[in-house]
Amino acid sequence: MSSFYQIKTSLSLTDKFRQISIYLLGLLSITFFFGLLSLYSIADANFNPWAKNHLIRFLIGLFIFFFVCLIDIKLIVRLAYPLFFLNILALILILFIGTETYGATRWIRFAGVSLQPSEFIKVSLILCLAKYYHSIPVIEASKISRIVIPAIITLIPVGLVMIQPDLGTSIIILIGAGSIFWIIGINYKYFIGAFALVCATIPVGWQYLHNYQKERVYTFFNPERDPLGNGYHIMQSKIALGSGGLSGKGYLEGTQSHLNFLPEMHTDFIFTMFGEEFGFLGTIFLLIIYFSIILVSFNLAIKSRNSFGKYLSCGLIFLFFSHVFINIGMVMGLLPVVGVPLPLISYGGSSMLATMISFGLIMNCYINRDTILAKEGFID
Repeated sequence: MSSFYQIKTSLSLTDKFRQISIYLLGLLSITFFFGLLSLYSIADANFNPWAKNHLIRFLIGLFIFFFVCLIDIKLIVRLAYPLFFLNILALILILFIGTETYGATRWIRFAGVSLQPSEFIKVSLILCLAKYYHSIPVIEASKISRIVIPAIITLIPVGLVMIQPDLGTSIIILIGAGSIFWIIGINYKYFIGAFALVCATIPVGWQYLHNYQKERVYTFFNPERDPLGNGYHIMQSKIALGSGGLSGKGYLEGTQSHLNFLPEMHTDFIFTMFGEEFGFLGTIFLLIIYFSIILVSFNLAIKSRNSFGKYLSCGLIFLFFSHVFINIGMVMGLLPVVGVPLPLISYGGSSMLATMISFGLIMNCYINRDTILAKEGFID
């Protein structure tokens, strides 16, 4: 039996550092800068509190990005399961010592710092599933018998997050896990069956939704039913986006945002504020940046020779895309309102750190693309 890991090449720290994609790093920095500008504008041209904290969190995230890029990929694989179970423990602890905000208990406060474990469980789940499917032969990965354990592993954090309650994050977790199942080649019939099962259980699940969650669904189908209540957020969001026109009202000149018509401008609805001030052209440019990040990351992912790197990178890329798609679709009224932040732009420390960790892992897989990882005699 071969050793647990076999390394084909050994790179020095300098060699690893030189392989970090300056294009990806530049695109991430540009996206963050747009978020910094937006948060500065939301605070009425004041660097405090949001823009300042956003900058500090990005710098911390940047440090973590480089750290994750440069550590040994063997260590990442070995820590995949422990990190996942540690995150599950954090989600359980929230039930007992979590901090409640806006009626939801999603944060743990430690040493004066609030962390949202549900943001990190998205990454650790992808990491866990990537290791699981790397440890079995590719020819067996798509068998239905190999889905049982990953399905259980996925449903545990989904259930814990729904209890908080946080339906939006639960959906993101399911999408992230589903992307791994798709990547390994699970037959599309199983996806159709799972979708049909979900649809069939909607009447039952509907009974367990909170009233505000039901109202969000009602509002999605008919925002005008309660324009001054539950439909207020999405209607004001559409008004702000539309008022931006082609080129926007100008930086710091957004009336809907600065007159406080827009809700949660610094978090979930920040794209709306951005669209009002920079217009259609500005939002299209931002979407091009996001698309470029995904394209560059995918180009890095496909170069990995080991299945672990491919699974992990592609799963994290799809996770990133899901955040962008759902957040923008939500503020445009194309999707129900859920608490999903816009990566690198929305205000939120846990979201920022989780995003930078994700891209650090993608870059690590690229740097170690020629590393051959073995498990119990099986080599990719």
